[in-house]
Amino acid sequence: MRWLGDLEAQILDCLWKWGRPATVREVVDDINTRRPAAYSTVMTVATILHNKGWLTREKQGRAWLYTPVRSREAYSAALMEDALGASQDRPAALAHFVERMTDEEVAALREALRAADRTAE
Repeated sequence: MRWLGDLEAQILDCLWKWGRPATVREVVDDINTRRPAAYSTVMTVATILHNKGWLTREKQGRAWLYTPVRSREAYSAALMEDALGASQDRPAALAHFVERMTDEEVAALREALRAADRTAE
């Protein structure tokens, strides 16, 4: 797992936000509300994301419809796993991470641990 580049992240963010397949034109139009992006550049990066296995695509007329392979949450979880893997002391890294969590996040973590424990039985 690696961090996404800026444009890669913006493309996936659009698709995650919409929760449906979309064309490059739709993505370009959305990105252009925040910053300029050329259609050809977005198309190239979408193709790269497809080749890396981040997006699936299906032909619709002359355009491709792109869909993320992973959810935003699955991507975030993989990044957290990578970050933990970079530490020489995973328990210490986890402790530092948990110290920064809100009460709601700690409650969600406890529930996730309980759910994982139930599935391990």
